[in-house]
Amino acid sequence: MDLNQTCHTTNIIQENTMIDNNYAWYPVYTRSKAEKAAFSALKRKNITAYLPLKKELKQWSDRKKIIEVPLLQSYLFTYISMKEYAEVLMTKGIARFIYFSGNIARIPEKQLEDLRLLLTDGSDLEIYTEHIAPGEKVLIRAGPFKGILAELVSVRNQKNIVLRLEQIGCSIQIKTSMSFIELIR
Repeated sequence: MDLNQTCHTTNIIQENTMIDNNYAWYPVYTRSKAEKAAFSALKRKNITAYLPLKKELKQWSDRKKIIEVPLLQSYLFTYISMKEYAEVLMTKGIARFIYFSGNIARIPEKQLEDLRLLLTDGSDLEIYTEHIAPGEKVLIRAGPFKGILAELVSVRNQKNIVLRLEQIGCSIQIKTSMSFIELIR
């Protein structure tokens, strides 16, 4: 074996030992509305993945139907080692891995187990991606107060919020979902 072959073999061994063979859960960001397709594509590649789904009532003009929608829009979780990293990125519908402090984010298995448990007990989970702070102007998009412009005073819990209604000059605590509140920019 000549020197070039020895160096080439050494480089291959070093590259293989640098790949982390420990499996962990990693969040990935999908293309818009591609969570289910990306999840199916990962399954076809025999890559373990988890897509948390919630049941939601959808209404069309002629019917109502309960469907399953992703709990976290544009996110799913993969259980891989770093050797499957490229394969996940080459999956249709996958945009990128999620990074935290310059490293690929890892999700503790306990957190995913807790999420699975919450979803199986029928809890009414809602995810709020937009933080609305007290003092900001909001529009109520649904429910009996639909169309009312108000100022958010406080959030007592996810179903009880206090709004200041400028039109009538008072504050009122209402029971509505935070998902029905839209920030006015």
